[in-house]
Amino acid sequence: MIETIDLAVSAKYVLPMENKTVLSDAGVAIKGEDIIYVGPTKQLLERFKPLKYLSYKEGLILPGLINGHTHIAMTLFRGLADDLPLMEWLNEYIFPLEQNLRPEWVYLGALLGCAEMIVSGTTCFCDMYLFSDMVAQAAAKAGLRAIVGEVLYDFPSPNYGPLEKGFIYTEKLIKKWKSHPLISVAVMPHAVYTCSPPLLKQAKEIADSYKVPYVIHLAETKTEIKQIKGKYGCTSIEYLEKLGILNENLIAVHCVWPTEKEIELLKRHQVKVIHNPESNLKLGSGIAPIPKLLRKGIIVGLGTDGPASNNDLDMFLEMGTAARIHKFYQNDPTTMTAWQTLKMATKDGACALGISEIGSLSPGKKADLIVVNLDRPHLMPIYEPISNLVYAASGSDVVTNIVNGKILMENKKILTIDLEKLYEEINAIALNIKKQMGFKL
Repeated sequence: MIETIDLAVSAKYVLPMENKTVLSDAGVAIKGEDIIYVGPTKQLLERFKPLKYLSYKEGLILPGLINGHTHIAMTLFRGLADDLPLMEWLNEYIFPLEQNLRPEWVYLGALLGCAEMIVSGTTCFCDMYLFSDMVAQAAAKAGLRAIVGEVLYDFPSPNYGPLEKGFIYTEKLIKKWKSHPLISVAVMPHAVYTCSPPLLKQAKEIADSYKVPYVIHLAETKTEIKQIKGKYGCTSIEYLEKLGILNENLIAVHCVWPTEKEIELLKRHQVKVIHNPESNLKLGSGIAPIPKLLRKGIIVGLGTDGPASNNDLDMFLEMGTAARIHKFYQNDPTTMTAWQTLKMATKDGACALGISEIGSLSPGKKADLIVVNLDRPHLMPIYEPISNLVYAASGSDVVTNIVNGKILMENKKILTIDLEKLYEEINAIALNIKKQMGFKL
C-alpha cells in the first residue's frame, strides 16, 4: 500500500553525511517534521505518494548547514569600522553603537540575517547577542532552527541594565522558549576578559540547572591571553578549568591560541569548539590549530561569527576558507580535507551544539535539508561532489531550503520573509546609525 506523505525531494545526488557515500538519482521522503526515507527515487515514488514533490535533475540534496556561532543582528553594522584590531573595534565602535540599540532594531537586523542564511543554505544557527528574545522571535518568524542567548558581561547592558537582571532575563528566556520546536536558549557570558569569576560561575550554575549549553568566546586573541595571564596568572582555558567551568556542556568559540596543555584540557573535559576562520583572519586574531584539535578527537563545528566582523553569513564561503587556510598554515595540502570541513558545517556542527536530531539525513532525523543547483559553470564537471561543495560552491548556488519539514525557500524564492518591506526598514535604521556616527548625508 502506498503511504501518503507531506513532501518528497529528489535530485541527481543525495549526500546524507552519515558517511562519504553519495547517492545517485535519489531522494528524501518527509512526513510532518521527520525524514522517513532516504534512497533511490524510483523506490521512493513506488512506496510514497507525496502531497508535494520537488524534483531537481541537476541538483544535490544535503543536510542544512549549521552556523555554530554568530551575532546575526549585527547585519545592522555590516561594513562599519572595518580593518581594525578586535579590542579597538569592540571598545571604540561596536560597544558604543550597541548602547543605542532598540529591541525592534535587533528584531529587524536578525530577520535580515535569517534571510541571508536561508538563501545561502543555513538551517540552524547559534547566536549570542543583546535583546536575544528578539533574535529568537526573528528566527521563529523565518522558520530557522536556532540556539540563542543573551550576552552577559560585567558592565550594564542596553537591554537588561545591571548584571543581576541579566541572569533573571536569561532564566525567563530559557523558560519562555523551552517547548518551542525550533528555538532553544543557552547561557552566554561574553568572554573571560569581560566577565568576572562570580559572573562566570553563576552562569554555569544556571546552565547546569536548566541543562542548557554554556557558550563563551575563548582564547581568541593574544591580547586576551596576555590580559588573563597578568590578572590571574594563567591562560584563558586554564583559568576556566580553575573555576570549574570546563565540561561537555561548554561551547568554546574561537580557541585560536590554546597551549598544548589547554588542548589536552579541552579533550579531557569534552569541550566543544566552534571555528570562525574568516572573522579571525579579518580581525587579525590568528589561525586556530583546528587540525590538531581534530586529531585529538575534539568535536569542532564551524561558524561565521557576526556580519560586522566577517562580513557575511555564507557558510559555503566559510567552508572554503577553513579548508584552504589550514593547508597554507600547515604547509600540507592533505590537511583539512573537503570531507572534514563539510562535516564541521553539518554533522559535527550539530554534535557541537548538542542537537542530535539534525546534521545528517536518515530516517528519524528532523527534515532540515537544502538543495544545491549543480547546473552552474563553476560547478562543472562533477567528479567528486563533496569537493565541489567545499572548494567551488557558494551560498548563491542554493535553490531550496527546508527546516523541520517546512519549505522556507523554494527555487530561490523565500516564502517566510517579505524582503522588500524588510529592506526598507533596514535602510531606515542604517540612516539613523549614520547620523549617530556623524556620516555626511
